Amino acid sequence: MRKWFKPTIWICVGIVLGFPIFSMAYYTMVRTSTPEFCASCHEIQPAYQAWRTSTHVNNPQGFVADCMDCHLPAPHDTVNFFYTKTLHGAKDVLAHFMGEEYDRKAMRTRATESIKNAQCLKCHRNIEYMPHKRGAMLAHRQVLYPMPGYEKRCLDCHSNLVHTDRGHYDYKGMDS
Repeated sequence: MRKWFKPTIWICVGIVLGFPIFSMAYYTMVRTSTPEFCASCHEIQPAYQAWRTSTHVNNPQGFVADCMDCHLPAPHDTVNFFYTKTLHGAKDVLAHFMGEEYDRKAMRTRATESIKNAQCLKCHRNIEYMPHKRGAMLAHRQVLYPMPGYEKRCLDCHSNLVHTDRGHYDYKGMDS
């Protein structure tokens, strides 16, 4: 009886401490993964407004691709997702409170360079099937199955879809 007492106590302590810590970490990650949270920093406001007017928000499918979808690895890659999110967040908060000048053009370039095709393909899976747009279909095949030395990125052609200042809301129609 006595040899089970100590392990049982440690398991109970682990549950009592582990569950609240995990719950708080998860709650924090969910709350800080919204576009509205990203826009709470004044440096990000222009990017947020440009995103709101883009087809990544305004489309007939009703799908909204938010900040996390493009700028972070897929959440099912849990360790990489949490690490990258924490790193980005800490860097942004530090830059904000250190009073560094926010260079939107430089940040956009750096962010664009960091977005990999896999991040676009999380949502845009069926890009080879475009029966009425043969040129686009062939271009997408070159991205998905590149010849060595001819690798392309989605953003080589689609860099101005989201974070472009517009005086109007862009709306992707069904025929677009």
